Amino acid sequence: MNAPLRRLAVVVTAMFTALMLAGTWVQFVDAGRLRDDPRNTRTLYEELGRQRGAITTADGTVIAQSDPVDDQYRYQRVYPEGPLYAAVTGTYSVTSGPTGLEAAEDDYLSGSSDRLFFRKISDLVTGQEPGGAVVETTIRDEVQKAAQEGLDGQEGAVVALDPSTGDVLAMYSSPDWDPNLLASHTRSEAAAAAAELDDAEGAPLVSKATSQSYPPGSTFKLVTTAAALESGDYTADSLLDGPATLTLPQTTATLSNDDGRACGTDGHTTLADALRVSCNTAYANLGMALGQDALREQAEAFGFDKALDIPTRVAASRFPADLNEPQLAQSSIGQYSVQATPMQMAMVAAGIANGGVVMQPNLVSTVRGRDLQVLDAPRPTEVGRAVSRQTASTLTSMMEGVVESGTGRAAQIDGVAVAGKTGTAQNGESAPHAWFTAFAPADAPRVAVAVFVENGGRAGDEASGGRVAAPIAKSVMQAALAATEGSAG
Repeated sequence: MNAPLRRLAVVVTAMFTALMLAGTWVQFVDAGRLRDDPRNTRTLYEELGRQRGAITTADGTVIAQSDPVDDQYRYQRVYPEGPLYAAVTGTYSVTSGPTGLEAAEDDYLSGSSDRLFFRKISDLVTGQEPGGAVVETTIRDEVQKAAQEGLDGQEGAVVALDPSTGDVLAMYSSPDWDPNLLASHTRSEAAAAAAELDDAEGAPLVSKATSQSYPPGSTFKLVTTAAALESGDYTADSLLDGPATLTLPQTTATLSNDDGRACGTDGHTTLADALRVSCNTAYANLGMALGQDALREQAEAFGFDKALDIPTRVAASRFPADLNEPQLAQSSIGQYSVQATPMQMAMVAAGIANGGVVMQPNLVSTVRGRDLQVLDAPRPTEVGRAVSRQTASTLTSMMEGVVESGTGRAAQIDGVAVAGKTGTAQNGESAPHAWFTAFAPADAPRVAVAVFVENGGRAGDEASGGRVAAPIAKSVMQAALAATEGSAG
């Protein structure tokens, strides 16, 4: 073979080798990235060309479904209840993909889960059109509606849990938004809606229930109280110093009680009364006496400093590290840089209600195939024991005092004992956040709730947890008790 032919053979061989390597790379090594690339319209056509599974509430209300349409995608994702369940479902968008439960349960909803393998084989053999599974949530309709009506357009969030199982009975964030806008098949419309929501006041696309954390204020005193009782050095009757004003160590800064007065008699109050009237100075002294390690360990036992999947993502709440004495005093009352999601504060109340055991929050009840076969049914899972049963019992009695004759009177329900704690969290130069966390009935809990109203809502600078958040919690608990009455045991 002469030299030109040899050179040509080498070039041709190299080209074929490069072609084989490129084909192998595209089909195997890089296949996943290309498949998941949002610009890959073929993947979108394939996914939207199948009937995506529905999402329902525990009461059977369909909150997401796919309807046949006459366009290239074949099915349109529809959210019949609009904004009410946006914080639960998220959306399925042709421009940005799935969010919320649509993303967390995408394998089941899209029909791509390995658990649906035999169903896909059967569909192939019978010629039946493939489709996704149905995801039934734990949300109760009337509880979710009570949360929306209670906030009444004020920015904030409500979370309600079943203390014994962790089932999420309500999860609502305000301002809400309409998932139908982002599910539009017209890309320009969906993109414009997303841009408008991104720029909207109150960041509606970010769930205030699970994705944002805030200073919890005096609701955190439940954690401080738990640490004190668990230490063995304190009881509900232990006396604490509660002056009108406390000068913080190492500084000239002062900490005052909300009413500007000393707590108890001559500035001395029991631990139970300090919680009942939410005495800041007593709790600051208590936190400094306990030390930051005890408070941090107690907070972590309730779930702080851990992100959760329920199966949607819940941001980690935070108890700060490396505190000096003034910072520790402020952290003991849920200020300084303590941060908590409403989901986390609902978990604190639910853990106390459940005899000291914190349950993993769970949003999904059952996943069923089209033949109604159960593909997944998450079981109740313990996060861990936060406090002893005795401590939980003592805390419950103390929280009942808050509602009976303390700062949480607005949460009283006729004929039902309610255990709760108010919180009014300072927030820089803005109006304070209003909080309330509670459970009911106190002697046989069926619902635990956390209500957060950002910057005090319409009350503004006059806001307090007892005035603004407690009435909302009351209406949500009443709805939950009515919804679960038949299952009470």
